[in-house]
Parts: sequence; structure tokens; C-alpha cells
Amino acid sequence: MPTLLHESFADLLRETPTLTVDLHRMHRRDSLPSYDDVRRESGDFPDIDPTEYRSDGVVVLTFGSEPRLAIVIEIQLRHDPDKAWTWPVYLTTLRSRLRCPTLLLVMCPTERAAQHCREAIEITSGCTFVPWVIGPSDLPVVTDPVVVAENIRLAAIFAIVHRRNPQIEAILRALVDAIGDDEKYLRYIDLVGANMPKPTRRYLENLMSSSEHKYKMAYTRHFYNDGKIDGEAESLLRVLHRRGFEVTKDVVAKIRACTDRQTIEAWIDRAVDARTLDAVFLD
Repeated sequence: MPTLLHESFADLLRETPTLTVDLHRMHRRDSLPSYDDVRRESGDFPDIDPTEYRSDGVVVLTFGSEPRLAIVIEIQLRHDPDKAWTWPVYLTTLRSRLRCPTLLLVMCPTERAAQHCREAIEITSGCTFVPWVIGPSDLPVVTDPVVVAENIRLAAIFAIVHRRNPQIEAILRALVDAIGDDEKYLRYIDLVGANMPKPTRRYLENLMSSSEHKYKMAYTRHFYNDGKIDGEAESLLRVLHRRGFEVTKDVVAKIRACTDRQTIEAWIDRAVDARTLDAVFLD
């Protein structure tokens, strides 16, 4: 089952197709073709056998109605040798479907995963391809609110990728300052916070409850406004839904009935990468 970290990257890139173009311009030297629109495309790659091939997303640059370049998006948290066999299927199937050049973008939140994904994949004798891989070392550490404000969604990706960077507090301060009171972007604070290590998440909560940024995070607003842990419970439910768990009425009732904040926090920490719902609520 996909983790919250995996789904956060995938959601950001699927939600705003132009982010993939921004990353291309930032990271690659080859020029983009002429285009006047960027659209999402189905990431399903059906085959004649029962095997199901599905990427994390596809972005297509078009000129009029003509596809000019298709980019397959994959989020890779760790080394997976099977990808060397499935990634070429994505590219060739999409190339055949759209009749245009294709690229494979692999987002890796760790350098270890990025190093493995950069290895060339041999298709046949004399024919190889190297995935376009972006890891933490490929993305800037942005601590200037003015720069962050130019592209809030891209800055959210930077913050999540650099969640273990020594400058993470400065990164988060810049993100918070850039967003200010703009309701349109406040949910990205929640998304970034949910992917932070626990001490960093606590720092972000404190930052958001300060006099300059009071009560902006959803769970912080609930906690300080109501004097309860309602916000923590809502954050946990949001994480569970994003992970794809089936959250029944009984589970919702259990979470909202909990009055111990440490218990709720422990559930949130487990929910980030738990493989089953039962594993979240271990005693």
C-alpha cells in the first residue's frame, strides 16, 4: 500500500501538471518542444496479459491537439529491482498511444533511492535508457519567502524532500511566511507537516501557533481554539484517508473518543507508513 510520503509527492505532481515542466526547466539541459498547454493523461498501461501496469502520473505537453512530449511520473522511496522491467513498458506503451517522445521522471526523497534509480536500464543489445531522477541533492534548499512565494506548490515539494536537512526550520519558516493568510495554500502546510519527522512537525505546529502565524494549521487551529485534541484526530483521519485505508464509522468514533494526546500522536506516527489499519492502533 502506498505510504503518505509517496502519495504526497504523487498528489502534488498530478494536481498541478505544470510542476513537472518547472522541474524539467530547473534540472535538465535539453530544451522542451513548442507547446501551448499541459494536461494530465491516464497513467494506466494495460497489456494483453493479466499484469497491470500503472504509473503515479502522466503529464503531456501539447500544441493545439497534438502531443509534443509525454512525461511519466514515478515516486520511488526505495530501490526496487522490478522497476527495471516495468518502466520501459510505461514509456513504450505511452509512446505508441500518443505518437510522441516520452520521458520518465523518478522522484526520490532519499539519495540512496536516487542513486539506484539512476542506473541505466538495458532494453536490448545496444539499446538502453537512463531514467530522469530527482533526489534531494538535485533540488535547492529555499529559505527566502520571496522565492518560495513564486511557486508555493514547488516549494512544498522542496520542503518534503529536505525534511531531514539541517536547514529544515528555515525552510519551513520561509514557506509559512510566503503563504501568510492565503487560504488557497494553507492545505500545503498540512501536507508538508504530515510528512515531517515528529520533532520537526512539533516545530511547525509551534511556528503556526505563534503570534505572527496564529492558528493556520488545521490541527493547530482545533487544538488552540477548542482547548482539546480535536485537530489531532482530524489530522489522523486525513492521513488514513490519504493512505487509502477503509475508515469505518467505528474507527472514526474510536479516534474522536480518544482524549489522550500522546496516544493520538503515536497513531499519527504509525499511520504514515503502517501497512494495515490494525497496525496503527496497536496498544
